[in-house]
Amino acid sequence: MEYRKLGGSGLKVPVLSFGTGTFGGKGDFFQGFGNSDVAHATRMVDICLEAGLNMFDSADTYSLGLAEEILGQAIKGRRDEVLVSTKATFTFGPGPNDVGSSRYHLIKSCEDSLRRLGTDHIDLYQMHAFDALTPIDETLNALDDLVRSGKVRYIGCSNFSGWHLMKSLAYSEKHNLSRYVAHQAYYSLIGRDYEWELMPLGIDQGVGAVVWSPLGWGRLTGKLRRGQSVPDNTRLKNPVTAGAGPQVPEEYLFQVVDAIDEVAAETGKTVPQIALNWLLQRPTVSTIIIGARTEEQLRDNLGAIGWNLTPAQVAKLDAASQTPKAYPYWHQNGFSRNPNPV
Repeated sequence: MEYRKLGGSGLKVPVLSFGTGTFGGKGDFFQGFGNSDVAHATRMVDICLEAGLNMFDSADTYSLGLAEEILGQAIKGRRDEVLVSTKATFTFGPGPNDVGSSRYHLIKSCEDSLRRLGTDHIDLYQMHAFDALTPIDETLNALDDLVRSGKVRYIGCSNFSGWHLMKSLAYSEKHNLSRYVAHQAYYSLIGRDYEWELMPLGIDQGVGAVVWSPLGWGRLTGKLRRGQSVPDNTRLKNPVTAGAGPQVPEEYLFQVVDAIDEVAAETGKTVPQIALNWLLQRPTVSTIIIGARTEEQLRDNLGAIGWNLTPAQVAKLDAASQTPKAYPYWHQNGFSRNPNPV
């Protein structure tokens, strides 16, 4: 397993992390991901640790807290061997203060996550979304207090716009507060918007990408083929889950899949392995969150490391997955003096 620094911090993380969205299967949405119980989750953690993958990502809302509880049981007795990341901000409860990134909600959410996880600290605590109704200073001061208390080691954000993240970083720097070292963001061969602004920001500010849904919301697993119906064993079969993720035009998807198939024929690797390996060669990527319902899926994803696509293969995938950029990015790219991170 390769380890990289998490952004500009001193923390080293494995290039592959394990996402616990498959733990629990509670609620209509997470039924589409998986329903691993404690025994199965423990087996998955065993496989990860054997491969050197020691970082596990969760969130308070995953299966209404059940995913954190199951993860806590699965790592019981070996907490010092693993890194735990989790998230807060989304609604968790019926009250008016049971949502957002206010001081009230974050401190309560952190305490509740610690209890469910059965630990005294969280290695990476992330804001699951940008809360436009809570002042940034309130959020960042609350997070800094959690870091100073020892309950949180590092902080990160998720799904922020460029200006959301930059304003937060500027406030932290001005007031000498803990700063976001990670941005958990959607990025895949069929979802490259991250490259337009968030990647250059990450390079400039030392913010590492923690990539979620690297297989394009289950579309790059090798199960989807042109002219064939969606198979039953995928989250895309669940209309609630499928509709909540990033949407991808069908022709564009299969254009990329065709290119991956060509590279697969050259390398002998699987579709997921190629999609993950491509991401591992992109700037700012610190770790990629893989999710797996079965041991077979997990071992296949672990096969994405230990080798690299050739420059020609990367170029082929780049060309197949390139899409027109929105303004002002297409205009900025027209100024040849500006560097292009990819």
